[in-house]
Amino acid sequence: MDFQKLAQVIEGQDQVEQLPLSIIRVNPFQPRKVFDDEALQELSDSIQEHGVLQPIVVRKKVSGYEIVVGERRFRASKRANKTHIPAIVRELTDQQMQELAILENLQREDLTPIEEAEAYQSLMHNLHFTQEELAVRLGKSRPHIANHIRLLSLPADVREAITSGKLSMGHGRSLLGLRIPRQMSLMAQRVMKEGLSVRQLEKIVQERTAVSRGTKALKQKNIFVQEREAQLRDALGTNVQIQQSKHKGKIEIEFYSDEDLERILALLQLNDIE
Repeated sequence: MDFQKLAQVIEGQDQVEQLPLSIIRVNPFQPRKVFDDEALQELSDSIQEHGVLQPIVVRKKVSGYEIVVGERRFRASKRANKTHIPAIVRELTDQQMQELAILENLQREDLTPIEEAEAYQSLMHNLHFTQEELAVRLGKSRPHIANHIRLLSLPADVREAITSGKLSMGHGRSLLGLRIPRQMSLMAQRVMKEGLSVRQLEKIVQERTAVSRGTKALKQKNIFVQEREAQLRDALGTNVQIQQSKHKGKIEIEFYSDEDLERILALLQLNDIE
């Protein structure tokens, strides 16, 4: 079942039941870990005054129910000291539950970059999707999927900083260029302390990379080369450096695992070369 048909499963004019909150459990496949407290309180206040205007969707379990769609309404209702909530009961498999949970949050743009990356990785692992297959099913570009999944290679403290909004996804992608987790963490602390922009961070990472390779200084690249680097980074979902001299040049493409290498080779259509 594709996502469009799957989404239609939860739509319709089915009979709405008033279910006790006490017998409802949250979705075990919920990709979102962070719920904005202020927004949740606003929803709770609205429910206190007007009630729950849109039923949640649940599935029946041996004991009680599990939420398919509507965890924010569930949490806000509990905060508003409600005892029951309007709900529509659906029959869904674990796979459908997982796909719907991710689909709902992606459509509402409720996930942080790290939560989104973990959701993609979970779908790939549990449902055996490739990045290309997942991109097609979700209506996302393959580089979008790849760029998010790469964030999971960051140290835990850096991932937490991105989740909390202290660092952006762009900062995270730039930090990956340092390769060494300890250096990533230290540089992330500096970024937060000094309020460095993504561009400023990119320049620092490039300078450090140049020094580590034994070069005397990082030559200023013209705007044409910088634009081509950006295009390649977006297309391949990894760090790309173009080094250019008077008579020749080279393109350096980074990868972080055997799987990542195979992914890049497939994109370059080199995977069939013996």
